[in-house]
Amino acid sequence: MARKPKTDIEPRLPSREEILAFVATQTGRVGKREVARHFGLTGNDKIALKKLLRGLIDDGLVTKGRGKLAKSGRPPPVQVADITHRDADGDLIASPVEWDEDAHGEAPAIVLSVSHRPRHGDPVPGVGDRVLLRLDETDDEVDERPTGRVMKILEKGRPRMVGLFRKNEHGGRLVPIDKKNAGKEMLIPAEATLGAADGDLVAVDLIRTTRFGPPMAKVKERLGPVGSEKAISLIALTAHGIPYVFREDTLKEAERVKPAMLAGREDWRALPLITIDPPDAKDHDDAVYAEADPSPDNPGGFIITIAIADVAAYVRPGSALDREAAIRGNSVYFPDRVVPMLPERISNDLCSLRPLEDRPALACRVVIRPDGRRKSHSFHRIMMRSAAKLAYAQAQAAIDGRTDETTEMLVGPILKPLYDAYEALKRARDDREPLDLDLPERKIMLKSDGTVDRVVVPLRLDAHRLIEEMMILANVCAAETLEKHRTVCMYRIHDAPSLEKLSALREFLKTMDIALPQAAQVRPANFNGILARAATTDQAELVNQVVLRSQSQAEYSPENIGHFGLNLRRYAHFTSPIRRYADLLVHRGLIKALGFGEDGLTEAEASSFAERGAEISAAERRAMAAERETVDRLIAAHLADRVGEIFSAKISGVTRFGLFVRLEDTGADGFVPAASIGGDYFRHEPNAQALIGDRTGETYRLGDTVAARLVEAAPIAGALRFELVSDGRAGLARKPRPGHMQGRRDGGSNRPYGPRPGVKSKKRGHKR
Repeated sequence: MARKPKTDIEPRLPSREEILAFVATQTGRVGKREVARHFGLTGNDKIALKKLLRGLIDDGLVTKGRGKLAKSGRPPPVQVADITHRDADGDLIASPVEWDEDAHGEAPAIVLSVSHRPRHGDPVPGVGDRVLLRLDETDDEVDERPTGRVMKILEKGRPRMVGLFRKNEHGGRLVPIDKKNAGKEMLIPAEATLGAADGDLVAVDLIRTTRFGPPMAKVKERLGPVGSEKAISLIALTAHGIPYVFREDTLKEAERVKPAMLAGREDWRALPLITIDPPDAKDHDDAVYAEADPSPDNPGGFIITIAIADVAAYVRPGSALDREAAIRGNSVYFPDRVVPMLPERISNDLCSLRPLEDRPALACRVVIRPDGRRKSHSFHRIMMRSAAKLAYAQAQAAIDGRTDETTEMLVGPILKPLYDAYEALKRARDDREPLDLDLPERKIMLKSDGTVDRVVVPLRLDAHRLIEEMMILANVCAAETLEKHRTVCMYRIHDAPSLEKLSALREFLKTMDIALPQAAQVRPANFNGILARAATTDQAELVNQVVLRSQSQAEYSPENIGHFGLNLRRYAHFTSPIRRYADLLVHRGLIKALGFGEDGLTEAEASSFAERGAEISAAERRAMAAERETVDRLIAAHLADRVGEIFSAKISGVTRFGLFVRLEDTGADGFVPAASIGGDYFRHEPNAQALIGDRTGETYRLGDTVAARLVEAAPIAGALRFELVSDGRAGLARKPRPGHMQGRRDGGSNRPYGPRPGVKSKKRGHKR
């Protein structure tokens, strides 16, 4: 067939400038069809047009939504955005994900509309989330910023990727350092390296992903060489998006703050309150005092005073200090540094309850009966002067008869009444029966160069328990007072274990001949009975760990469901406003409810408590993850030169892929791949929390003590790999299935994992 000749009037493909000019002149949104019709394009020209439009979108010159185009500068009506911060009014602000700042300037700040009263368990957007939102059509002349409504949370708290920068002729590539992203390299164009040198630690943001090949990234922060001072904790801070450098306006505001005065406060400076803290504590936010109740209708009772630093006097709603504290959510504690929620001028100076210095505080005065039950309580806004600063061990030594120069004069008038009051509170605690887990907490001690010296398990003293019980007492009183005055409260809530977790725990306990009641509502006392039964056995630590894993995670919310672990109907964090934003909100609520001043909770704050609760809960979780990862990296670096050594360990986790083990001397966690375990086919038995050999019945179970050889240590990833050099416990072999190939104890294996290291085997082609 003859080809149809071209005519002189065939349309040509428009230039990029012509397409941009056309899109910009349209009042509505246009698509490829409208562009093709306008320029008279047909047939194969439409394919070329599609590529041209794709290039304009990739370069950020036009935006796309629902298959339509709009001139750049106007966000599409439905789009993906990252929630970046809160403004001075407490509104969440989002920024479009696809936006070219170099070409079009700063991205628009989209004000989000969210429900202020979501149901418990509903996802609530917070700072750091990636969301799908729909823009509202508004002609608001007062606030020109676009507004939008969250349709769906796509991803909670998107942290930056951190890794090693490897330079090449095209720019470089990122080698991720965290375990979950191992092997997921990213390409970094030459113009996006930010001057990083080969081998530097860098933090990157994702630019775009492609159907084929690695994703593209842009360096947003250079963290310096791997071996630089404090690099390990810096990795965790950056990877989890935790702010660690205060903004300039925050620091300037902190320096301008004047000390609080006595006006408007009760003068309690003569009351000999004392602080009891760790020996290295720099901020002291709680002080205590107790005395016998002189009232004749409460013989044997006590009056307990718990005074908490009045942070609300210095950190006002909507201020620079407040905005940054809300973003941080809490202080973060690493072995080599502390990342505070508030600048040192506030946390370590004006708010720290230093001895013999006047400090503003909110005080809870509680009258208790001899059995520890509360008779009454009241809150006061005061000026106090701490009589002494003690460490836990120092206070305990004094009450045990080993006084020093500081405590000699405090034992009779101050420490003895405190411990007597604690004994009463302990009786009430025993009657309440909260969950009583026994899980020793390890502490890493560092050398002067920042490397690990040793790992210790600090002794838990009555001094620790005394402060803990008095803080719980004040927290309960705070929640009850806010409820009584019908003021919104940021509760600390802890749900009961889910039915799925209870079922899994019940099946596991059956393998140990321990029964968990089939009660409709399990209470902490049920778990305590199980823990008490296991306390005298070699499985005590195992049972504590498994019971812990069955529990729900505590969080912050204005919707009260009680605190399961503490067995309390209402509970709020009130006692650490220097390091927890939730406590600051509770302080402001009390100030408003009790008429203590003009710096209490605002209506804007109260209306956004649901979102705030979700945000500070997420901040707490990211802090815990960062702290845990930093410890893992420090321990891995500490053990890097001990590859090949054999350690005593306990199995801390069982999966079908292998075993997690925890070293008994350092508490370090590592993994034993299933490929390195024995010459048998090991099946994962979830109910028994064990790997069991098909042919031999050899069993490796959660909590078992094993000997493990360190095979590999990766300090930057915080990963340790081990192999077992001890046999599992003897057990009954499974009855083989018909046609099932049987392995041999001399090393032959019917499984793809292979034999125990050091044992020769014949290759077999069996697949499972």
